[in-house]
Amino acid sequence: MNRRVVVTGIGVVSPLGASHGATWNALKIGAHGIVRMPEWEEIVGLRTRLAAPAVGVAGDQLSRKASRTMGRVAILAAVASEEAIADARLSREELSSGDVGLAYGSTHGSSAANEEWVRKILSQSGFLGMPSTAYLKFMSHTAATNLAVHFGIRGRILTTCAACVSGAQAIGYAYETIKHGLADVMVAGGAEELHFTHAGVFDIMHATSCAYNDAPDQAPRPFEEKRDGLVVGEGAGTFVLEEYSRAKAANKHIYAEIIGFGTNCDGTHVTNPSAEGMRGAMIAALKDAAIEPSQVGYVNAHATATVIGDIAESQATHSVFGTSVPVSSLKGALAHTLGACGAIEAALTIDMMNEGVLIPTRNLERVDPRCAELKYLQREPTERAVDIVMSNKFAFGGINTSLLFRRI
Repeated sequence: MNRRVVVTGIGVVSPLGASHGATWNALKIGAHGIVRMPEWEEIVGLRTRLAAPAVGVAGDQLSRKASRTMGRVAILAAVASEEAIADARLSREELSSGDVGLAYGSTHGSSAANEEWVRKILSQSGFLGMPSTAYLKFMSHTAATNLAVHFGIRGRILTTCAACVSGAQAIGYAYETIKHGLADVMVAGGAEELHFTHAGVFDIMHATSCAYNDAPDQAPRPFEEKRDGLVVGEGAGTFVLEEYSRAKAANKHIYAEIIGFGTNCDGTHVTNPSAEGMRGAMIAALKDAAIEPSQVGYVNAHATATVIGDIAESQATHSVFGTSVPVSSLKGALAHTLGACGAIEAALTIDMMNEGVLIPTRNLERVDPRCAELKYLQREPTERAVDIVMSNKFAFGGINTSLLFRRI
């Protein structure tokens, strides 16, 4: 049984805005969320000073009772999910009916809560006075667990913890759950909080942007000849997915139909990307959707501005689409929101399709000649009517995802 699956609710918190609409409007006018982090000066050995904090989400935005087991990553997820659920007009009764499921992910739990836990354990007091909720804030599935409790969701729960594809895999798995009749409605997405250790992970691999520490507006630079690495960010993105006939019967606003999902693993290296693996995920999504590459009107690239990652991705994209399909990355404006990017950027990709405005790659002035030839979008937004769009995300471990959306 293959059922049609549509998007009826979207919620976003990001470095560009505290809602879906605010983020999209800021992106359209060329805004960015990259800032210098002066507090990182005190961290020995950390070279990068750039990051992209989410705006407009405070720690006390939720009640103390609701947030007592939440670190910032779960709070971001809850705020985005509240917007998406309200957008889809899902009632509390529907959420707790057992017919609504949840698929949600992050790279890991709250890094700030984990830091606090470790510092206390290594201090003289050890475990004395440790709050009973401490671990619940940084466990790997904290976002999904806290969302289920916060909204009373009792259906099946899928907890994706796959670095930069966490949000995209959650959406893809939720789509498959509805498609195959295992649920009628799914809340799905991903979140990430900002912490210096996230920057440090990439920094020790020489994968962060350092050359633009004093010029935040110049980084990151996906596909650009002078790119020097990524910038880490934070945020959350949540979709409400519903079976098509259910959404139509309830007269829901439908943003898009999900028509294809592909995910695979390179199986070759933990950090070095594989163009062949990336290509495989795109081909799998096209096969799932039963469409040809020529039917895709725009490809939203993962493109984090790392030297080898952008090259491999461009080669993979060229091998599938050639030079005819417009391609751009949103990381120049949003930075790399890690576990959240698969959901946030998919939402904005749908916005581009629905408004017929394709957003260019910010800071892309001269394409690196080592990148494959593509129809790179640069400098100004492009007005173009498209009916099908692809959103690609790739992660450590060689885990690849590709989502296809159709205007409806």
